[in-house]
Amino acid sequence: MASCEKKNGEPADSLGTIEFFSIPLIALNFEVRKKLAMFLNPRSMVAADWTGLAEEMGFDYLEIKNYERFDNPTEKLLEDWQVKEGSSVGKLLELLQKIERNDILKDLTPTIEECCRRYLNKPLQVPSVDSSEPKPTVSKGITLEDDPTGVPELFDAFICYCQADIGFVHEIIKQLEQSEYKLKLCVFDRDVLPGSCVWTISSELIEKRCKRMVAIISDDYLISDECDFQTKFALSLSPGARDKRLIPVKYKQIKREFPSILRHITLCDYTNPSTKAWFWKRLAKALSQP
Repeated sequence: MASCEKKNGEPADSLGTIEFFSIPLIALNFEVRKKLAMFLNPRSMVAADWTGLAEEMGFDYLEIKNYERFDNPTEKLLEDWQVKEGSSVGKLLELLQKIERNDILKDLTPTIEECCRRYLNKPLQVPSVDSSEPKPTVSKGITLEDDPTGVPELFDAFICYCQADIGFVHEIIKQLEQSEYKLKLCVFDRDVLPGSCVWTISSELIEKRCKRMVAIISDDYLISDECDFQTKFALSLSPGARDKRLIPVKYKQIKREFPSILRHITLCDYTNPSTKAWFWKRLAKALSQP
């Protein structure tokens, strides 16, 4: 890719006097990492995938085999590599070029440049010299009940759903919030402030604000990019579902094939007459666990 190369073959410095090689990998935000995973996670015979990148990063055979157990191996690979000596944004671009993934470079370089600019322009945190008491951190609220002093609103569960299934979401709210269980659920359309980026905010809510995630499985869910992203992100936080972070719920019959990534997780089946009597009690207990 001509626009990303110098004469010596290194990624071009399109940020002025600052080179990509001087910027650590932590500058890359979640959006870039998600897109890298979308490019590299699928195993392919015609293009280098995450295993080829891992080899170039210096990981050995056993380490690479170990990454195969993760639902999002690219994410884990970047997380481990960024703490190694010599890793940087520039080095990552160089390795992508080396494994001939110019398609990734062409698609992501503008976004990566923007990440680097934001990283370089972030304000320095200078402690106050005239106050013995630390000042509370004020953060931008993302949900309706976020405290203006920076205390985030926390939830028992994030509800992953499609608009077509909003009727069952209302039933979940009625049965789990407006009942003796008094659980606190995060419903994006109800609880998140307008203007928020769906991908970025939902990942923060799932990872930092919610103890569990309930995925409402339906035919619409199975073709939703947003639901697919949220599900895979939740699974990446709990490989192998070890801490039971994700709970899939099927409330009606589906025609499409059930997703393979969820087949090893116990399903709460609202369509099963033999379990319907204690369905809500069972789900509430799962969401109430610490």
